[in-house]
Amino acid sequence: MNSLAALRYRNFRLLWIGLLVSFTGSMMQNAAVLWQVSLLVAPEHKGLALGVVGLVRVGPIVLLSLVSGVVADVLNRRMLMMVANLVAAIVSLALAILTLRGLFVVWPVYAVTAVGSAVSAFDLPARQALLPMLVSREDLPNALSLNATMMQVASVAGPALTGVLIATTGGVGAIYVVNAISFFFVIGALLAMRDVPEREAATTGKKDEVSLAAALEGLRFVFSAPLIRSTMLLDFFATFFSSAMALLPIFAQDILHVGAQGYGWLYAAPAAGALVMSVFMVPLTERIERRGKVLLWAVIAYGVATVVFGLSRSFWLTFACLAATGATDTVSMVIRNIVRQLETPDRLRGRMSGVNMVFFMGGPQLGEFEAGAVANWFGAPLSVITGGVGCVAATVWIALTTPTLRHYRK
Repeated sequence: MNSLAALRYRNFRLLWIGLLVSFTGSMMQNAAVLWQVSLLVAPEHKGLALGVVGLVRVGPIVLLSLVSGVVADVLNRRMLMMVANLVAAIVSLALAILTLRGLFVVWPVYAVTAVGSAVSAFDLPARQALLPMLVSREDLPNALSLNATMMQVASVAGPALTGVLIATTGGVGAIYVVNAISFFFVIGALLAMRDVPEREAATTGKKDEVSLAAALEGLRFVFSAPLIRSTMLLDFFATFFSSAMALLPIFAQDILHVGAQGYGWLYAAPAAGALVMSVFMVPLTERIERRGKVLLWAVIAYGVATVVFGLSRSFWLTFACLAATGATDTVSMVIRNIVRQLETPDRLRGRMSGVNMVFFMGGPQLGEFEAGAVANWFGAPLSVITGGVGCVAATVWIALTTPTLRHYRK
């Protein structure tokens, strides 16, 4: 099987390249926001303040996920992505202007971050639902694996560049400008596409409208499908308990004492591990037979690596543990995405992605708030350790209560 099969489709190739640039900018901004927040608050409140970043990101997603999913199923998905990316560029530019003019309080960072999250709530379901329109059904698993690889490349490059820029310039304003520019690569890719069908040819003739009934139909579908429901729950609980990325400024500044450049590399470590694993996953995805068991063991390994990260006082051991979380999460993510895309009818893909957004983005963002709160009162290491233990326990519970997932095969 050709490991780059999906890239032969021109429209997918254009979007893949555009997203690579855009995701790199977004990863730079995500790391920069945490660093900026850590410097704007008193040391004794640092953990909680970093956790609030996750809270302001997840709030708009929870509020808008059902609406955005229906919108992605009703409107032109490509046009919706173009509008969302244009607004996202404006939001990043606003944050850049505020920062370059001088920020001494943290609340504007929270406010702009929340607006950016609201925009992404409309972009992601449209993007997820558009993807199957760009490649054949047979090449969809390969496209998902290539997307995972692209995201991990961006996740490695973005934070690493952030660490270098912070260390050399002393600020984060330029990073926000770079991210604003990066969104136009996606817009350009979408404009350059040709002959993109709005829906699958085999879809039903039913015409949906933006309504409560349409949103509830998406909810009913997700929670009546055991495989889709269980993968979403697994994603939520695992990332809720094991999300510790918001605490990395504390580890870099106060525990490992590695400064801004060390922070950049630690932030990039999960993506580095994910990148290595995704290179293997591209050719191996179609060969994995016992997908359910592989998925469950990958999440358990993710939790164990998180526990060791919390115990570590060595930069390189911490880096290795974070890389291991990225590698195991990549295995889990690819299998989850294949299940959801293949098992969901096209007319419901936007709504499925909207509901899923609450789980896979809500889990880590709420988890970061939980981790920050625990770190504020009991210390960052204990917060990370207990989170890893909780991840393992939640995975075992889901495995025992969902035999359909345990026995799921190719």
